[in-house]
Amino acid sequence: DLVDVVALNDAIEELAGLDDREAKVVEMKYFAGLDVAEIAGVLGVSTRTVEGDWKHARAWLRVKLGADRGMNPQRYAQIKEI
Repeated sequence: DLVDVVALNDAIEELAGLDDREAKVVEMKYFAGLDVAEIAGVLGVSTRTVEGDWKHARAWLRVKLGADRGMNPQRYAQIKEI
């Protein structure tokens, strides 16, 4: 299924309010097509950090876009701990 680009953009903006770096990881991976090593270089973090950010951001976006329902900050914190 194709993701609605407007909905994705809105979700990324909302994610940026919770975790700006994760939102940047999504933008660089999804829109710019950068790989993990390239993103790590741009952000000045380890590849492991980028992989964790990507994992958490994907989980958050799946819930946000898949169910079209918001996620409260406590639930987001729980997902980040996975």
